[in-house]
Parts: sequence; structure tokens; C-alpha cells
Amino acid sequence: MSAHTDAVGVDAGPCPLMPTYGPPSVMFVRGEGCWLWDRDGTRYLDFLSGIAVCSLGHAHPKVAEAVAEQARTLCHVSNLYATEPQMHVARTIDRLVGGPPGQVFFANSGAESNECAIKLARKWGGPGRYTVISAGRSFHGRTLATLHATGQTEKHEAFQPLPEGFRHVPWDDIAELAKAIDDTTAAVLLEPIQGEGGINVPSDGYLQAVRELCDDRNLLFMLDEVQTGLARTGRWFAHHHDGVGPDVVTMAKALGNGMPIGACWAQEAVAAAFKPGDHATTFGGQPLAASAAKATLAVMEELDLPTRAAAAGEIMRSSVEALDGVASVRGRGLLLGVELAGERPAGEIVTAGMAEGLVLGTAGATSLRIAPPLIISDDEIAHGVAVLDKVLKS
Repeated sequence: MSAHTDAVGVDAGPCPLMPTYGPPSVMFVRGEGCWLWDRDGTRYLDFLSGIAVCSLGHAHPKVAEAVAEQARTLCHVSNLYATEPQMHVARTIDRLVGGPPGQVFFANSGAESNECAIKLARKWGGPGRYTVISAGRSFHGRTLATLHATGQTEKHEAFQPLPEGFRHVPWDDIAELAKAIDDTTAAVLLEPIQGEGGINVPSDGYLQAVRELCDDRNLLFMLDEVQTGLARTGRWFAHHHDGVGPDVVTMAKALGNGMPIGACWAQEAVAAAFKPGDHATTFGGQPLAASAAKATLAVMEELDLPTRAAAAGEIMRSSVEALDGVASVRGRGLLLGVELAGERPAGEIVTAGMAEGLVLGTAGATSLRIAPPLIISDDEIAHGVAVLDKVLKS
């Protein structure tokens, strides 16, 4: 099929979308809870939730009502002025991150949240200190700066020359990280669990060792919680499993349960490096997106979703580990990487799963990614695992 062919047959003629994702195979028209429907009425169980975005499931009534009410009230003002939803969400994020008091910059996506963190590190570091060290196989975004922070060199070549000031070291290797630090280094940027790189969990003590190294060398310790944050791994943030206190935390995906909003949190002393005019965005934290985030966080706390994600994750892990064709399962909570036996291509399993009404993702050539809504029931887990079992045996 040509990249210009309309794979879902929406209209006659070429597809009007740029071919950045390949031809779409399905057009979804409705969602409810953990389920999606295509335009032919076929139902799919969503084991991906928009890549760890719709943690409350699709079309959650409280989020939908909050957005509708805000749309009837106030959609947008300049960030030169404050709005109530924005202030409420910033205070809630600060409370959930915990530790020393912090401040928040709102963006529209995870990449933009990480872009803010990178600029903040350079401003905080001062003249001559601009290098950000990140890990191999990491993923931090698709802007030119966050692409270079991403430790996947195969993604770099087509877009050279990339911005200077980025260095990569092996994941989970404190000795190599220490060797990479020099006088130009301002910060270390890591995912507490690598997402796109394969759902890789660090060894015990690694993040704490990074925190100590950053303290010793006067560097910022920045954590990219875009995929792991907000209850996904069984804690509000994945770094809470390790008992470390970062200087900067970025988040997005689950924050608005599908509405585009991201955030960069930093300790107050670090945030103070920014002055008016140093960074900005037109739509970041605007009332419509912030109202969705306010409702999302309220429901998450009301349902105690970190506890639910931890319990459901144990059920999911043990069920999937028992399947023939599964070599191992990595991850925490409801962010799981399933390594397929025999180096079986993960993309084939995703395609076969769609044909059976199960939405899955990949996290590498031979790894599946499972990241369902955190409200998923035990019965829905059992149904999805049964479908996966059928696909693996086919």
C-alpha cells in the first residue's frame, strides 16, 4: 500500500495526512472506559490507552463535563494572566511530586516539557555549562533538542546537524556516567523507567547513586516522567519507588487524560534561574486543558489509582508471564514490556492483536508494550490476556 493511499478508506483519493506514522489501518470513532469502537462498529479492548495517556479510560464523564463547562466559560487568555484551573493544577502537581517546594511551567506535550527542562538546565548552569547527559536507548521527544537528548542514534542521522550540548552514556551504568561528566555539564536527564527503549527498569540503587553523583558534581538531576508519571507504575511518580528527590520532573501524557497538556516541575531554587522572557508558550496550561487536568487529578486521587495500578499490574504481569511465547515481562504497575520468545517480531503480534480486537503497542523489535487504562477491571485483564494467548499461539 502506498503511503499516499487512504488505508481506512475515509475518502476517495490520497490521504491528507503527512506520512509520519505510516498509513492508518483503523479509524476509531468512539471510546468508553477501556474500549474503543471503529466506524464499522467493531469493538477493541485498549491495552495501550493512547500510549499511557488515557489512564482514566476513554470519555471519562467527569473529565468530559469539566472540559465542556470550561468551554462554556473561558477557553483561553494569555499566560500574562492567571486562571484558576492552571493555579489549581500547579499546586496539585507540586504536592504529588513531594519534597522541597517547587514551581511549574505548563506546556502542550512531553517533548515541550523536556525542552523547558533543557533550557532551564542551561540557564541554571550559567556560561560554559550547557551539556545534558542522557542514557542510551532513552526517549525524550521529537523536537531537535529533545531528539538529540534521545539516546537512539538511528533517529538522529536524517536530521543532522542537531543542536550541540548532548552526550549519551549506557543505561544503568553509574561508572560510565561519572566518566562522562566534564566542566561543560549542567544536568543529567533520565527516565526512571525507560519507555520507548523497552520498558527497562534500573537496578536497585542506580537512581540514588545518580542523585549522589549530581550532588557531588553540582549538577541538576532531571527525571523524564512523561510516560511513567501520575500513578502508571503504582506510585504517583516512578522515582518514588527509589526514594530519590530530583531537581526537575517533566510529565505530560496522563495529565489531561487525552487533552494536550504537559508540565515541567522544578524545585523553587532551580526554577528561579528563569526570568520573564526566558521561556514561553501560547497555549501551555490554557484553561481548557488545565480544567481537564484538574478533573483528571481529582479522579485519580479519589480512586487512589496508584494502588489500583500496582494491584492490576501484578495480575497482568503474572497472567502474561504464564503464556507460551513470552520470554519475560519487565516494568512496574501497568507499564509492562513483554519480551517475546524466539525473537518473534512484536509488530506482527500487534497487527494480529488488532484483528482480534486487542490494541497493543511495541517497545522494541521483539517487545510488546502493555499500558492499559488504570481503571481496567480484572475481567478485562483476563479477556485481553486470553486474546493475546490466542494470537501468540496462532
